[in-house]
Parts: sequence; structure tokens; C-alpha cells
Amino acid sequence: MVHVLVAGSLFFPGLFLLSKAGLRRLRIFRGDESNTIIVSARLVSSIQAVLASYTDYHIYYTHTIYPCFSPRHWLAATYTRFAVPYFIYDIYAMYLCYGHKHRLKGHSGGWHLARAYLHKEFLMVLHHVFMVAVCFPVSVLWREGRGDFFLGCMLMAEVSTPFVCLGKILIQYKKQHTLLHRVNGVLMLVSFFCCRLLLFPYMYWVYGQRVGLPLYRVPFNLSPEYNLGAAILMAPQVYWFYLICRRAYTLFRQSVLSQRPKNGQPAPGSTSAKEPDCSQ
Repeated sequence: MVHVLVAGSLFFPGLFLLSKAGLRRLRIFRGDESNTIIVSARLVSSIQAVLASYTDYHIYYTHTIYPCFSPRHWLAATYTRFAVPYFIYDIYAMYLCYGHKHRLKGHSGGWHLARAYLHKEFLMVLHHVFMVAVCFPVSVLWREGRGDFFLGCMLMAEVSTPFVCLGKILIQYKKQHTLLHRVNGVLMLVSFFCCRLLLFPYMYWVYGQRVGLPLYRVPFNLSPEYNLGAAILMAPQVYWFYLICRRAYTLFRQSVLSQRPKNGQPAPGSTSAKEPDCSQ
């Protein structure tokens, strides 16, 4: 187990440094340290999401061929251990991104910056800490090799991450009114809804099919800690999905208003008050 944790501890920070070094060679990022760091962090998050999604596909495919729940899959425990350092790294990477954007506005650093970062990203930091402090011990130690199928399903949540990251980058470069941003937004909404919100009812449904229970009776057949864990993991997903929908509605409304004729002339493509970055 230790060597997998060490590999993850080296891989994600190393990939971040390698991405920064590579982006600095591109003309668009030359001399722009802030955007280099932010794009590098998004790139690492997207690569982690691709790895997690592949792991999920491999586990799901194996359990589709063989009887559900029965075979153990080596990737289930291995990738969980490998990915734990990512959540620790990502807390620091988010802090770096926030710090660079903060300093560009002329604000000072130090404790005030750390406090502002924790205030703005509190839910995300709490989510990462929960993944390391609770989900990791549960998935590696407590479950005793059972439930590889459901662990693989949990990794399915990462399918939406590359779309979230691309959306943030497009907003960062003020490309939120482009066709690419609109297409990416649709894909982000669909993937987030299917892979993060419908994921939990789907797992309950699969369990019900296995034990011969209808979906509405499954929660009453499980121990309270299972339902509590699912509720804790799903709650921030609902909140983030609400923020994404609100951001999408704001952009759609601005687009409609900008195309509305005003005094016989098309209205200019102006934007309203600055919207916060509501993506995850």
C-alpha cells in the first residue's frame, strides 16, 4: 500500500510542475505566471478525472461480464490509494490558483489570503478532507475487499471534471459567449447530473435488483451509516449543480438580452454585473 501512496504523492505534484514547465514554452503563457499555474492545475485535475473514469469503466466492465459484486478487482483498492495524495495536492493547488488571482487584484498575501481562500473554497476543501480522512480508510480498510462495484461507481463522478475545468478556463479567458463554451456547458450539465446526482439512486437501484427490493425500500434495508455516507457525499453535488445551473441561466439570459433589438438597433453584447465562478 505504501508504494502506491508514494507513487501518487510523486505523480500529481510532478505532473503539475511538468505542465507548468511545458506551458511556459508556449507563446500565449510566456511571462504569465498566474494563468500558467491555473491552467496547469486544471490540466492535472482533468488527467486525474480521466484516470478515475478509466478505472471505473474497467471495474464496471468486469462486473458486467461476471456476477455483480462477486469478483474483486485489483484497480479498486489500488487506484483509491494512488488518488488519495491528489486530494491533498489539490487543496494546495487551489490555494495557489486563488492566491495568484487575489494578488493580481492588488491584495496582500499571508494569513488574510489563507483565510479568504478557506472562506471561498470551504465546501471544496471540506470535501477533499472528507475524502482523505473518511472515504480512504473506509474504502481501503473497513470494507474488507467488498463492494468493488460500488467503489467503481463512485469514481464515475469524475467524468464531469474535464468539462468543469474547461469551463473555468474559458471563463478565465472571457470566452463565456463562444460556441465552445456553450457546447461544453451542455456536456458539463448532462455529465454532472448523470454521473454525480443520478449516481446514488443508480447504486441503490442496482443493490435493490441484487437483493430483490424495489428502489424505494432499499434505504430502509441498509444500515444507517450507509445512508448517512451517501447523503454526505451527495449534498455538495446538489449544491454545486445548483450553482452550475444558475451560472448557465445567467449566461443564457445575457445572450437573449444581447440579441434583443433596442431602439431599432441590435443591443451590444454587454454583460451584467460580474458573476462569480460558480463551477465546481
